[in-house]
Amino acid sequence: MRILARLGRLGLAVGTAAVVAVGLSTNAEAATGALRYFSVSGQEFRITNPPNNVCINLQIQPDLIANQTDKTMSVYSGVNCTFFILNLDPGRAVAHIGGPRSVLFIG
Repeated sequence: MRILARLGRLGLAVGTAAVVAVGLSTNAEAATGALRYFSVSGQEFRITNPPNNVCINLQIQPDLIANQTDKTMSVYSGVNCTFFILNLDPGRAVAHIGGPRSVLFIG
């Protein structure tokens, strides 16, 4: 009987530790840095610390888009991340690609 009680307590301790570890690791994550994009006239738009794995519709169709974050960004020509154009690595920028409408940071 004592052995079963000890095994039960051990199982409870291990289970609690697992729940705490998983619970702490499921916090929402975001790219660190900024997505900067510019209109044809040079007006700047910025999104700071954009969330990972969430489609972001852009306010305008930019002429230049710069990934100044620590995550790779997928760029799409359609809203709601439709019609993939390219992946843009951290620290890279691209211009004249047809005015992307949405992006997604791969996290």
